[in-house]
Amino acid sequence: MQVQRVFGIILRIYYLMRSSFTRVFPLFAWTAIDIILWGFITKYLNVVTKASFDFVPTLLGAVLLWDFFSRAMFGVSTSFFEDVWSRNFLNLFSTPLTIAEYLMGLVVSSVVTSAFALTIMLIIASLAFHLSLLSYGIWFLPFVLVLFLFGIALGIIAIGIILRFGPSAEWFIWPLPAILAPVAAVFYPVSVLPPIIQPIARIIPASYVFEGMRALVAGNAVPRGTLLIGAGLAILDVLLACWFFRTMFLRAVRTGLIARYSAESMT
Repeated sequence: MQVQRVFGIILRIYYLMRSSFTRVFPLFAWTAIDIILWGFITKYLNVVTKASFDFVPTLLGAVLLWDFFSRAMFGVSTSFFEDVWSRNFLNLFSTPLTIAEYLMGLVVSSVVTSAFALTIMLIIASLAFHLSLLSYGIWFLPFVLVLFLFGIALGIIAIGIILRFGPSAEWFIWPLPAILAPVAAVFYPVSVLPPIIQPIARIIPASYVFEGMRALVAGNAVPRGTLLIGAGLAILDVLLACWFFRTMFLRAVRTGLIARYSAESMT
């Protein structure tokens, strides 16, 4: 793997972001709206329930982390879409650029954009609703890392799907976080789900993150076993995602689909 080639991918994305406010604005705009909306909802719940339980760290914290996961996923897939929309994807691979270098460039770019979005979300949540996940100490970082790895894996799978079915399949990609949310235990424990759905939740790394964060917010000991399972699943998902993308890419090259890339669906 040549570092300069990876840097070239990162630099290209940086120039795109620098020259277009419309690309930078979504990094924080929609997440900020989510934080504000759910912040007021949680404050309202605290008032009407008059319970000693504080909804802010539980619900608003879950929204913040799920938005971070979504940003990590879209950080990878949207950068790929930019190459598709500009008809530049084939040009990239007419150079000595390898699959691993291309994916690494997308992942590093996603790290930067996700960190930026997370910082904005934490600032808004702290100033407006007095939520500070950093107050939970060093344990906050492993949970965020697992979510990030899972987001990266899903982003790579998304671009593999686009390679297989063509650019028109991108409409299957945008709703993926919303589709996963009900079984990812974002706002409620896995035990609430019907027994037939719980096994699905158990193979999703995010469910272990949110179960662990709820235990942490409740003042209980950090479930290290839960965190390790989530981390193991996230790493496995990244490896499977890379294999899937490589398989779809080689298939596109072998069948000639990569040379006929267009806005229509390809089968």
